[in-house]
Amino acid sequence: MSQDAQQTTSVDTGVEDRKTTTSLLVGLPLLCAVILGGWAIWRQTADLDDIESRQLAWGTILELTREHIVLTLITTAVVLVTAIPAGILLTRGSFKRYSGLVTGFANAGQAAPVIGLIVLLAIWLGFNTRTAVLSLAIYGFLPVLRNTIVGLQQVDATLVEAARGMGMSGAGVLRRVELPLAMPVIMAGVRTALVLVVGAASFATFINAGGLGALITTGITLFRYPILVSGAIIIAVVALLVDWAGRVLEVLLSPKGTS
Repeated sequence: MSQDAQQTTSVDTGVEDRKTTTSLLVGLPLLCAVILGGWAIWRQTADLDDIESRQLAWGTILELTREHIVLTLITTAVVLVTAIPAGILLTRGSFKRYSGLVTGFANAGQAAPVIGLIVLLAIWLGFNTRTAVLSLAIYGFLPVLRNTIVGLQQVDATLVEAARGMGMSGAGVLRRVELPLAMPVIMAGVRTALVLVVGAASFATFINAGGLGALITTGITLFRYPILVSGAIIIAVVALLVDWAGRVLEVLLSPKGTS
Protein backbone atom coordinates (compact mmCIF):
# COMPACT_ATOMS: atom_id res chain seq x y z
CA MET A 1 0.00 0.00 0.00
CA SER A 2 1.36 3.42 -0.96
CA GLN A 3 1.93 6.20 1.54
CA ASP A 4 -0.91 8.27 0.06
CA ALA A 5 -3.29 5.32 0.40
CA GLN A 6 -2.22 4.78 4.00
CA GLN A 7 -2.81 8.46 4.80
CA THR A 8 -6.24 8.32 3.14
CA THR A 9 -7.16 5.22 5.12
CA SER A 10 -5.99 6.87 8.34
CA VAL A 11 -8.07 9.98 7.63
CA ASP A 12 -11.15 7.89 6.79
CA THR A 13 -10.73 5.90 10.01
CA GLY A 14 -10.40 9.09 12.03
CA VAL A 15 -13.55 10.54 10.47
CA GLU A 16 -15.48 7.33 11.18
CA ASP A 17 -14.27 7.32 14.80
CA ARG A 18 -15.38 10.93 15.26
CA LYS A 19 -18.78 10.15 13.75
CA THR A 20 -19.17 7.17 16.07
CA THR A 21 -18.18 9.26 19.08
CA THR A 22 -20.61 12.03 18.11
CA SER A 23 -23.42 9.51 17.62
CA LEU A 24 -22.79 8.04 21.07
CA LEU A 25 -22.59 11.45 22.74
CA VAL A 26 -25.93 12.45 21.24
CA GLY A 27 -27.63 9.06 21.17
CA LEU A 28 -27.05 7.93 24.75
CA PRO A 29 -28.88 10.82 26.44
CA LEU A 30 -31.76 10.43 23.98
CA LEU A 31 -31.95 6.70 24.67
CA CYS A 32 -31.98 7.34 28.42
CA ALA A 33 -34.69 9.98 28.01
CA VAL A 34 -36.84 7.54 26.02
CA ILE A 35 -36.39 4.77 28.60
CA LEU A 36 -37.12 7.04 31.55
CA GLY A 37 -40.07 8.62 29.75
CA GLY A 38 -41.57 5.22 29.01
CA TRP A 39 -41.06 4.11 32.61
CA ALA A 40 -42.59 7.35 33.96
CA ILE A 41 -45.67 6.88 31.76
CA TRP A 42 -46.02 3.31 32.98
CA ARG A 43 -45.58 4.46 36.60
CA GLN A 44 -48.39 6.99 36.26
CA THR A 45 -50.83 4.56 34.65
CA ALA A 46 -49.95 1.25 36.35
CA ASP A 47 -52.33 -0.36 38.84
CA LEU A 48 -50.05 -0.66 41.88
CA ASP A 49 -50.87 -1.94 45.36
CA ASP A 50 -50.03 0.03 48.53
CA ILE A 51 -46.54 -1.47 48.94
CA GLU A 52 -45.60 -0.85 45.31
CA SER A 53 -46.97 2.69 45.42
CA ARG A 54 -44.91 3.55 48.49
CA GLN A 55 -41.70 2.04 47.12
CA LEU A 56 -42.16 3.68 43.73
CA ALA A 57 -43.23 7.07 45.04
CA TRP A 58 -41.41 9.89 43.26
CA GLY A 59 -39.84 11.15 46.47
CA THR A 60 -38.50 7.70 47.31
CA ILE A 61 -37.12 7.17 43.81
CA LEU A 62 -35.37 10.55 43.80
CA GLU A 63 -33.85 10.00 47.24
CA LEU A 64 -32.55 6.52 46.39
CA THR A 65 -31.15 7.82 43.09
CA ARG A 66 -29.42 10.68 44.90
CA GLU A 67 -27.85 8.23 47.38
CA HIS A 68 -26.71 6.00 44.53
CA ILE A 69 -25.11 8.84 42.56
CA VAL A 70 -23.43 10.37 45.63
CA LEU A 71 -21.99 6.97 46.57
CA THR A 72 -20.71 6.53 43.01
CA LEU A 73 -19.15 10.01 42.88
CA ILE A 74 -17.39 9.67 46.23
CA THR A 75 -16.05 6.25 45.27
CA THR A 76 -14.87 7.55 41.89
CA ALA A 77 -13.04 10.43 43.56
CA VAL A 78 -11.28 7.99 45.90
CA VAL A 79 -10.31 5.78 42.95
CA LEU A 80 -8.94 8.69 40.91
CA VAL A 81 -6.79 10.14 43.70
CA THR A 82 -5.29 6.74 44.47
CA ALA A 83 -5.14 4.74 41.22
CA ILE A 84 -3.76 7.43 38.88
CA PRO A 85 -0.87 8.48 41.18
CA ALA A 86 -0.13 4.79 41.83
CA GLY A 87 -0.09 4.09 38.09
CA ILE A 88 2.26 7.05 37.49
CA LEU A 89 4.56 5.90 40.29
CA LEU A 90 4.74 2.39 38.83
CA THR A 91 6.07 3.76 35.53
CA ARG A 92 8.87 5.77 37.17
CA GLY A 93 12.44 4.65 37.85
CA SER A 94 12.98 1.68 40.10
CA PHE A 95 9.24 1.27 40.75
CA LYS A 96 8.74 -0.11 37.22
CA ARG A 97 9.84 -3.54 38.39
CA TYR A 98 6.84 -3.75 40.71
CA SER A 99 4.18 -2.85 38.11
CA GLY A 100 3.50 -6.47 37.14
CA LEU A 101 3.26 -7.59 40.77
CA VAL A 102 0.90 -4.79 41.76
CA THR A 103 -1.29 -5.28 38.68
CA GLY A 104 -1.49 -9.02 39.37
CA PHE A 105 -2.49 -8.37 42.97
CA ALA A 106 -5.14 -5.89 41.84
CA ASN A 107 -6.43 -8.43 39.31
CA ALA A 108 -6.81 -11.00 42.06
CA GLY A 109 -8.68 -8.48 44.21
CA GLN A 110 -11.13 -7.62 41.45
CA ALA A 111 -11.72 -11.29 40.69
CA ALA A 112 -13.33 -11.67 44.12
CA PRO A 113 -17.14 -11.27 44.12
CA VAL A 114 -17.96 -7.69 45.04
CA ILE A 115 -20.81 -8.70 47.34
CA GLY A 116 -18.42 -10.92 49.30
CA LEU A 117 -15.90 -8.08 49.59
CA ILE A 118 -18.59 -5.66 50.78
CA VAL A 119 -19.96 -8.03 53.41
CA LEU A 120 -16.54 -9.09 54.72
CA LEU A 121 -15.38 -5.50 55.09
CA ALA A 122 -18.69 -4.58 56.71
CA ILE A 123 -18.24 -7.31 59.34
CA TRP A 124 -14.78 -5.93 60.03
CA LEU A 125 -15.34 -2.17 59.72
CA GLY A 126 -19.06 -1.75 60.29
CA PHE A 127 -22.26 -1.48 58.26
CA ASN A 128 -22.07 2.07 56.94
CA THR A 129 -21.39 4.22 53.89
CA ARG A 130 -17.64 4.47 54.51
CA THR A 131 -17.30 0.71 54.29
CA ALA A 132 -19.30 0.72 51.05
CA VAL A 133 -17.04 3.41 49.58
CA LEU A 134 -13.91 1.46 50.53
CA SER A 135 -15.29 -1.78 49.05
CA LEU A 136 -16.35 -0.15 45.80
CA ALA A 137 -13.07 1.76 45.53
CA ILE A 138 -11.12 -1.48 45.78
CA TYR A 139 -13.35 -2.94 43.07
CA GLY A 140 -12.93 0.04 40.74
CA PHE A 141 -9.21 0.55 41.41
CA LEU A 142 -7.83 -1.92 38.84
CA PRO A 143 -9.18 -0.50 35.55
CA VAL A 144 -7.82 2.97 36.30
CA LEU A 145 -4.48 1.65 37.59
CA ARG A 146 -4.00 -0.69 34.65
CA ASN A 147 -4.94 1.89 32.02
CA THR A 148 -2.74 4.53 33.61
CA ILE A 149 0.25 2.21 33.43
CA VAL A 150 -0.52 1.06 29.88
CA GLY A 151 -1.26 4.59 28.66
CA LEU A 152 2.03 5.97 29.98
CA GLN A 153 4.00 2.99 28.67
CA GLN A 154 2.58 3.52 25.18
CA VAL A 155 3.78 7.12 24.91
CA ASP A 156 6.39 7.37 22.14
CA ALA A 157 9.80 7.33 23.80
CA THR A 158 11.21 9.69 21.16
CA LEU A 159 8.73 12.38 22.21
CA VAL A 160 9.79 12.00 25.82
CA GLU A 161 13.46 12.24 24.88
CA ALA A 162 12.77 15.28 22.71
CA ALA A 163 11.01 17.01 25.60
CA ARG A 164 13.92 16.24 27.90
CA GLY A 165 16.31 17.52 25.26
CA MET A 166 14.42 20.83 25.34
CA GLY A 167 15.30 21.14 29.00
CA MET A 168 12.03 19.99 30.57
CA SER A 169 12.20 18.44 34.02
CA GLY A 170 10.80 14.98 34.70
CA ALA A 171 7.66 16.50 36.21
CA GLY A 172 7.29 18.83 33.23
CA VAL A 173 7.58 15.97 30.75
CA LEU A 174 4.98 14.00 32.68
CA ARG A 175 2.57 16.93 32.90
CA ARG A 176 2.96 18.39 29.43
CA VAL A 177 3.77 15.35 27.28
CA GLU A 178 3.09 11.95 28.84
CA LEU A 179 -0.21 12.54 30.65
CA PRO A 180 -1.90 14.39 27.75
CA LEU A 181 -0.93 11.63 25.31
CA ALA A 182 -1.95 8.88 27.74
CA MET A 183 -5.23 10.58 28.67
CA PRO A 184 -7.48 8.71 26.16
CA VAL A 185 -6.33 5.36 27.57
CA ILE A 186 -6.60 6.58 31.17
CA MET A 187 -10.11 7.94 30.58
CA ALA A 188 -11.18 4.62 29.06
CA GLY A 189 -10.18 3.00 32.35
CA VAL A 190 -12.06 5.68 34.30
CA ARG A 191 -15.21 5.01 32.24
CA THR A 192 -14.90 1.29 32.90
CA ALA A 193 -14.47 1.90 36.62
CA LEU A 194 -17.47 4.25 36.70
CA VAL A 195 -19.79 1.69 35.11
CA LEU A 196 -18.50 -1.07 37.40
CA VAL A 197 -19.01 1.09 40.47
CA VAL A 198 -22.55 2.11 39.45
CA GLY A 199 -23.58 -1.52 39.11
CA ALA A 200 -21.75 -2.71 42.22
CA ALA A 201 -23.20 0.16 44.29
CA SER A 202 -26.50 -1.72 44.16
CA PHE A 203 -25.06 -4.06 46.80
CA ALA A 204 -24.44 -1.16 49.20
CA THR A 205 -28.00 -1.52 50.43
CA PHE A 206 -26.98 -4.76 52.19
CA ILE A 207 -24.79 -2.79 54.61
CA ASN A 208 -27.17 0.13 55.19
CA ALA A 209 -25.43 2.45 52.71
CA GLY A 210 -28.55 3.25 50.68
CA GLY A 211 -28.87 3.40 46.92
CA LEU A 212 -31.16 1.97 44.27
CA GLY A 213 -30.32 -1.58 45.28
CA ALA A 214 -33.04 -1.20 47.91
CA LEU A 215 -35.67 -1.45 45.16
CA ILE A 216 -34.22 -4.70 43.88
CA THR A 217 -33.95 -6.31 47.31
CA THR A 218 -37.46 -5.19 48.22
CA GLY A 219 -38.83 -6.52 44.95
CA ILE A 220 -37.17 -9.89 45.49
CA THR A 221 -38.09 -10.17 49.17
CA LEU A 222 -41.74 -9.21 48.73
CA PHE A 223 -42.21 -10.77 45.27
CA ARG A 224 -43.13 -7.37 43.86
CA TYR A 225 -41.85 -7.55 40.30
CA PRO A 226 -42.84 -3.97 39.36
CA ILE A 227 -40.47 -2.75 42.10
CA LEU A 228 -37.73 -5.15 41.03
CA VAL A 229 -37.94 -4.26 37.34
CA SER A 230 -38.17 -0.53 38.10
CA GLY A 231 -34.99 -0.69 40.18
CA ALA A 232 -33.16 -2.54 37.41
CA ILE A 233 -34.29 -0.04 34.78
CA ILE A 234 -33.26 3.01 36.80
CA ILE A 235 -29.85 1.51 37.65
CA ALA A 236 -29.29 0.72 33.97
CA VAL A 237 -30.17 4.29 32.98
CA VAL A 238 -27.84 5.72 35.63
CA ALA A 239 -25.04 3.46 34.34
CA LEU A 240 -25.66 4.65 30.76
CA LEU A 241 -25.62 8.29 31.83
CA VAL A 242 -22.42 7.79 33.81
CA ASP A 243 -20.81 6.13 30.79
CA TRP A 244 -21.96 9.09 28.68
CA ALA A 245 -20.45 11.56 31.15
CA GLY A 246 -17.19 9.59 30.99
CA ARG A 247 -17.20 9.80 27.19
CA VAL A 248 -17.74 13.56 27.35
CA LEU A 249 -14.81 13.96 29.74
CA GLU A 250 -12.69 11.71 27.53
CA VAL A 251 -13.37 13.93 24.52
CA LEU A 252 -12.73 17.13 26.47
CA LEU A 253 -9.50 15.93 28.08
CA SER A 254 -7.98 14.17 25.07
CA PRO A 255 -5.47 16.17 23.00
CA LYS A 256 -6.90 17.43 19.72
CA GLY A 257 -6.43 14.94 16.94
CA THR A 258 -6.55 11.85 19.20
CA SER A 259 -10.31 11.66 19.84
